[in-house]
Amino acid sequence: MAGSTPRVFVSHLAGVPVFDPNGDRVGRVRDLVAMLRVGHRPPRLLGMVVEVLTRRRIFLPMTRITGIESGQVITTGVLDVRRFEQRPTERLVLGELLDRRVRLVGEGAGTDGGADEEVTVLDVSVRRLPARRDWEIDRVFVRRGKGGALRRKGETLTVAWSAVTGFSLEEEAQGAESLVATFERLRPADLANVMHHLSPKRRAEVAAALDDDRLADVLEELPEDDQVEILGKLHQERAADVLEAMDPDDAADLLSELPEEDQERLLTLMRPDDAADVRRLLSYEERTAGGLMTTEPIVLRPDATVADALARVRQEDLPPALAAQVYVCRPPDETPTGKYLGTAHFQRLLREPPYTLVASVVDSDLPPLAPDTPLPAVTSYLAAYNMVAAPVVDEGGSLLGAVTVDDVLDHLLPEDWRETEFEESAFHEDVAARADGPAGGGAIGGAAAGR
Repeated sequence: MAGSTPRVFVSHLAGVPVFDPNGDRVGRVRDLVAMLRVGHRPPRLLGMVVEVLTRRRIFLPMTRITGIESGQVITTGVLDVRRFEQRPTERLVLGELLDRRVRLVGEGAGTDGGADEEVTVLDVSVRRLPARRDWEIDRVFVRRGKGGALRRKGETLTVAWSAVTGFSLEEEAQGAESLVATFERLRPADLANVMHHLSPKRRAEVAAALDDDRLADVLEELPEDDQVEILGKLHQERAADVLEAMDPDDAADLLSELPEEDQERLLTLMRPDDAADVRRLLSYEERTAGGLMTTEPIVLRPDATVADALARVRQEDLPPALAAQVYVCRPPDETPTGKYLGTAHFQRLLREPPYTLVASVVDSDLPPLAPDTPLPAVTSYLAAYNMVAAPVVDEGGSLLGAVTVDDVLDHLLPEDWRETEFEESAFHEDVAARADGPAGGGAIGGAAAGR
């Protein structure tokens, strides 16, 4: 691996040890998990199958891998020890892609005047995309079979993923995996629009095929009835995984729609830290600052620098409203924090030298919100101070979370605003109708789009 786009062939990862940040071995790599995409687009690498010391095979997402070095994989140390179960859109790289017969159609094919030729896949390489946390399969190492007189049997070469065919999904297919691949480029809100118009059967199948993070993003954009319906059709362990991937405030809103016994069952299956955040949010009235807030704002200690703050703000998966400011608090750094000292606004951070301490640029005059502040007062606060997010602080001075303008808007708009928007979207109705297919047809089931 070199430069800003590290690349490694997967055969070099088979069986290598996996270590936590302290250097303790937690298991070995047994396979890699990828998601195929429509056409010749390179597959996205989702994670690794790791055999832990108890011989159980678990899934390790690429987002929890901090380094792939010579002969080892380094993780964040956070592992989900539930047994790995392959999903419909997933392919095991070592188990399903290697030794496969495919056709060479691009570079190097038919160099002696012949047509496309059949080759055997010996290996594939994966690389991290520049300036992103995503990984993809980009190159294929193949062996040619018997060819022309000038070509030796067994000749090998490395080609781009787009130079072979026989892997990728076909756009005409109607399976759940093809639908997921076709919808991959849609924003979560747009995919939610499409799913809202699918029949309940098709909606459940597409939801089952999405990975946890993608499904969590889509659930946050769906009407409450659709959220409850989809969550109810997932296996309980999967439902808990998806709730963990959701923003804590959105997970709490969804759980609040379920009977108490179902709430408790799912909370028990969630990781303790994630469940604790959601339980805390469920303890507040819905239309108050405590009920609206997220428990995951950017929190920094007073001895952090402006450079530290800007590095946190640059995280690509951070919602824009939360990236507009950082909250300076004494330890502990996770909510509820130590004493809240003030807010450092993004624009102010840009005007200061990188070595400046954030404690010297905080706005300590801006009063925080109490967790029991009612929704109208929260709205007035954001409008009066021209803010897109506001700190929520308890009586003891600890930061509990932050209320963002998007969550306020969700509660100010009519309860059926999502349904109204969906019904007025002819484009998404058309996409959903094509996804469902004609009555009685399609590989997943041909019910007409539900309305």
